[in-house]
Amino acid sequence: MSSRTDLAVEQIGDTLPEGIHSVTRGQAFTITEITIDSDAHGSVIGRGKGRYLTLACERLSQMPTDAQEQIAELTAELRTLLPEGNLLVVGLGNADITPDALGPAVAGKLLATRHLRHELTDAEAEFAALRQLRPVSVIANGVLAQTGIETAELIRSLLDTIQPAAIIAVDALACSDAARLGTTIQISDAGIAPGSGVQNRRTALTEASLGVPVFAIGVPTVIDLHSLLHTDANLDSTLPNMMVTPRDIDRLVQQAAHLIAAALNLALQPTLTPEDLAFLC
Repeated sequence: MSSRTDLAVEQIGDTLPEGIHSVTRGQAFTITEITIDSDAHGSVIGRGKGRYLTLACERLSQMPTDAQEQIAELTAELRTLLPEGNLLVVGLGNADITPDALGPAVAGKLLATRHLRHELTDAEAEFAALRQLRPVSVIANGVLAQTGIETAELIRSLLDTIQPAAIIAVDALACSDAARLGTTIQISDAGIAPGSGVQNRRTALTEASLGVPVFAIGVPTVIDLHSLLHTDANLDSTLPNMMVTPRDIDRLVQQAAHLIAAALNLALQPTLTPEDLAFLC
């Protein structure tokens, strides 16, 4: 039996391999930042060069008493990663399958602003602040089985028109430890291979494949049964493998999407307040 995971923190083990570093910080979240010095060092755990931040809390499906603190801390982490300039946000996944719907759910809550500078004229003084917002484009194109188009192909077709400084990909992830199911957010500047955690790998979205930096944000919403067998001796090891998701998956996706979208909106538009964004979104 082999464990499948999209989380770098689950792959490093107790002893850090050479060229891989880990620090912990955080208040509203327990934040573990893993830095991999090179692709060669990362190959030991099947990861590329980059930073991998894991933000852990008690339960993303519940409204915490420190929700605003969580949003503020996630916003601050995102601001340290994201470059200035025009950005393209891609909501990966299938909106019709709840455990895979995080990406489209986040995309639906984001403030798209790229068109405002063209549509709002200088004469409309009351809209001057909106014209100064960072240009942000948002797409949620579905999955290959729905469209017949790889996400990487679609993004490449948009690059010349949008010319983003970077791409942000939001997706549901798989984990190998049940304790991280619905309790963890992973952010990475190393891109993402959609579907890799459930062995449905698609063309990777990385700077090497697309020519612009790719940042990935995700929450583990599924775990495979054989991974559970490693931690629960009461499970029957002869059972066929299958993907398992939390019973409250609807609420998990809804709450996690709200948290990530709120933090992304604030990180992308620092001149706006949470109240501004609540009105505009």
